Amino acid sequence: MTQATAKRNIARMRKVLVVDDDPHIRDVVCFALRRAGFDVTEAADGEAGLLAFRREKPDLVILDVLMPVIDGLDVCRSIRAEALHGSEGGGRNVPILFLSSKDAETDRVVGLDAGGDDYIVKPFSPRELTARVNAHLRRIDALDDPGTSRIAAGPVAMDLDAQSVDLTRTEFGLLATLVRQRGKVLDRENLTNGAYKGNRVVSDRTIDSHMRRLRAKLRSTGIDPIQTVHGVGFRLDAPASDR
Repeated sequence: MTQATAKRNIARMRKVLVVDDDPHIRDVVCFALRRAGFDVTEAADGEAGLLAFRREKPDLVILDVLMPVIDGLDVCRSIRAEALHGSEGGGRNVPILFLSSKDAETDRVVGLDAGGDDYIVKPFSPRELTARVNAHLRRIDALDDPGTSRIAAGPVAMDLDAQSVDLTRTEFGLLATLVRQRGKVLDRENLTNGAYKGNRVVSDRTIDSHMRRLRAKLRSTGIDPIQTVHGVGFRLDAPASDR
């Protein structure tokens, strides 16, 4: 079996849900993903997308923003809420990629703040979209590696097989990166490399948005271990025994 065939067989085990009201866009996205070997389910509006999410339990979701009935932002919020409460098809977080014609920086930030892990602007390259899907799924595999299943740093203990705080995959990747290098100041480039894997270009504002949401979720549990080092980056405080 060739390496390409092996990758294709792995991809076939993954389910991707594509939600977009434009049939042409759906056709392009679904064709590219199916060609790469993914099991693809599609929906034409937000309401149908939520039903498909609960029914199919996909490994990754691609969402348009502007859709009838329920827009993509509200679909994303609903998926994250269901993951938090363990209801319907939720109970776990999946990567959510927005696919939108809205290309302003504020639109990207709103999408990330709603719970998205990535934001791709139309028109887009099907090849790049497929590469990003693969990158997010590889990151899931890395986080699920039993060889690094538990890491502790002061008040933060990460069990990579069981999350007790509702985090998106990107937030989880950022926290894992900080925990693995606890006590060290990491700039945004280091955080991007650790959380995203691969040569991704992510703006500082995007990282700050993810970090803001991550810190708010940790504070809601009564801990605040991440410190901002102004002009440099972020640090996860290490316990005294580690210093």
